[in-house]
Amino acid sequence: MKKIFHLSTCDTCQRILKELEPPSNFILQDIKNETITPDQLESMAQLSGSYESLFSKRARLYKERNLKEQKLSEEDYKDLILEHYTFLKRPVVVIDNDIFVGNSKAVVAAAKAKINS
Repeated sequence: MKKIFHLSTCDTCQRILKELEPPSNFILQDIKNETITPDQLESMAQLSGSYESLFSKRARLYKERNLKEQKLSEEDYKDLILEHYTFLKRPVVVIDNDIFVGNSKAVVAAAKAKINS
């Protein structure tokens, strides 16, 4: 599978998509318009090693709900991501058995290298 989970209203995601220049065989899923399914999230978690690694602690709701003060379990991270799309760290690039999560320069560079290999 070659898929990119992104948010079309996110300037950072748009900039990264332009930089990655994914070929036409990639599926782009706008997580605001097409919600993440439990199966998709499960697959991502298996590739990344945990639900926490997919969770954005920069999300506005994370601060609003004061989640930083709580001890969150893997199940909590899973439920929160499924509850609201902004809890997914974006973008998530899945290329077969490789996953690239987030927008750090190193992650984007690694994803770009994999796409172009």
